[in-house]
Amino acid sequence: MMSDQHCRFSPLSLLRQQSWLSPAFPTGSYSYSHAIEWAVEAGDIHDRKSLVGWLEADLCFGSGRNEAIFFMEAWRCATEDDCEKLIKVAELAAAFRGTSEFALESSQQATACLATLRRVWPDHLIESLSELLSERGIPPALSVVLGVRTAQQRIPYGLAAPAFLQSYLANLVTAGVRLIPLGQTDGQIAIAGLEAAVLTASAQAEQATIHDLGSAAFMVDLASASHETQYTRLFRS
Repeated sequence: MMSDQHCRFSPLSLLRQQSWLSPAFPTGSYSYSHAIEWAVEAGDIHDRKSLVGWLEADLCFGSGRNEAIFFMEAWRCATEDDCEKLIKVAELAAAFRGTSEFALESSQQATACLATLRRVWPDHLIESLSELLSERGIPPALSVVLGVRTAQQRIPYGLAAPAFLQSYLANLVTAGVRLIPLGQTDGQIAIAGLEAAVLTASAQAEQATIHDLGSAAFMVDLASASHETQYTRLFRS
């Protein structure tokens, strides 16, 4: 799957990926909890162990798994320079959201990411993707945008995907640290406890296609729907 060209990446590429996945990158990810806020309110998440279990289920069976597949498909399309298929993947990623808050969480982060990439690290395929999405009225998805840009930076999937998923989970662990609450060390223990799940999800997504998309993490979607009417909220999702 990986061409020799995409195996030849530089330390600069990894520096850029670190920038794109950093909490300092202006996507507004800190304002989203991916329904963890409701799960804490309901008592489904109440300590480090329950937080890790919730996130592992999301990553292996829910929206996290789908994000890994969308990332892989976008990375593959960029590697093969298949813009036609990329638009189809982007359109499906935009529609593949269980609730309105998940749709907002995805599109707003992706829009901010896309705008920053275009200004700071311009790339012809990212420009084309942005223009086509705008013309067709399709909101961007973060997994697709980052999948394309890491491929264009020649970062191998085996490095790019786990880093993307680790960033996805780290943001949600940070939300859990604030909401439960947990100490910072407990947060890092939680992230460490999810490493195996990250690597497994990345490896499985590499063998998957859009035909393998699907979710069985119903509690995550139900928590998101409940969060839409939660009376007191710190987070937007």
